Amino acid sequence: METQASKSPHTLYWIAGIAVTLFSAVGIAAIMGWIPTSTGGPGDSVVAAKQSATQPTARSHTAPSRAPSQIASRARCAECGVIEAVREIDTKGEGSGLGAVGGAVVGGVLGHQVGGGRGQDIATVVGAVGGAVAGNEIEKRAKSSKSYEITVRFEDGSSRVINEASAPSWRTGDRVKVINGVIQSNA
Repeated sequence: METQASKSPHTLYWIAGIAVTLFSAVGIAAIMGWIPTSTGGPGDSVVAAKQSATQPTARSHTAPSRAPSQIASRARCAECGVIEAVREIDTKGEGSGLGAVGGAVVGGVLGHQVGGGRGQDIATVVGAVGGAVAGNEIEKRAKSSKSYEITVRFEDGSSRVINEASAPSWRTGDRVKVINGVIQSNA
């Protein structure tokens, strides 16, 4: 009785398996929020700030028509102001080397599956180097963070930049009060 030697799966099966694994990993990373989204960029608020800076403000022309009591009450509010700009700041994470080591191992194992003989050795080395670079970049992106700079122009003409860790609900032109470093509505 003859026994049949076990053959490794066809190369296309390996490629399909790797593609499904990578697709799943990217999907999980997107769901977990490890991959940044493109719903808006830091340039959006910069454009609005430039437009408002180039256009003359109507406030200076309308100030004399206000009632004297409104002018006096607003002049006494030292912490009142207007949101001038909201900027998103991306802080890139640092790689500790774990991502590079893990990527090199995975890349080396995957590269070893390609070819045979001397070509297999070259594919293993190329896979390890490519995996190390990719793993390091993935680790940096996973450790990156976002913060927000909100510039408030006060009624006395001064401005202040306030940093927040979460996405603010404030938009350019909103009237606010800054009390103990916290932005509150002044509507």
